[in-house]
Amino acid sequence: MQLDTLQHQQQFHIRQRIRLMVNQYQVHAVAPDGSEGELLAFAQQKRLAFKEQVTIYTDDTKQHPLLGFKARQRLDLGATYDVTDQAGNPIGLFRKDFAQSLLRSTWHVEQGGLPQITGQERSMPVALLRRFVDSLSWLPYHFDFVAGGQPIFSVIKKWGLRDRYVVEVQNPQIDRRLVIAMAIGLDALQGR
Repeated sequence: MQLDTLQHQQQFHIRQRIRLMVNQYQVHAVAPDGSEGELLAFAQQKRLAFKEQVTIYTDDTKQHPLLGFKARQRLDLGATYDVTDQAGNPIGLFRKDFAQSLLRSTWHVEQGGLPQITGQERSMPVALLRRFVDSLSWLPYHFDFVAGGQPIFSVIKKWGLRDRYVVEVQNPQIDRRLVIAMAIGLDALQGR
């Protein structure tokens, strides 16, 4: 996948594959009929890591890194995650707003040249149910990321046994690698 081709994608499908010791994620383009298209990226996250680090590859052979994100500190409730390209150059960052997230999960995304982007769970009632009624913690959540009142991208969790997401990009300037990192981070880090 060429970077300019990736940058023109306006929608992705992300699907989690559950394995014994790792979480794996497949990022697909969207075919003209709305189904999953070509594989754009593949990520693998080790479970129970003290300092979170996820590498995202061009495919599931894990031969060619595309990007990665890594926590700045260990076990920080409001950790900042730096997103870098395959050579380690910064793309941007994301961080959880711990105080805001007590009732409604909130994340901040930063990319040079763009104002700070804030993503928050779309539905306050669903956010509250997921937090305070244990038997409903499986409810899907949807995040809308905005800057200055303008939509940047959204992550929509679909119903199902495995975690599946539709990511829609509204702002052409946002780096799709940063969007992919944040979307995978939502699934991998949301419960922490």
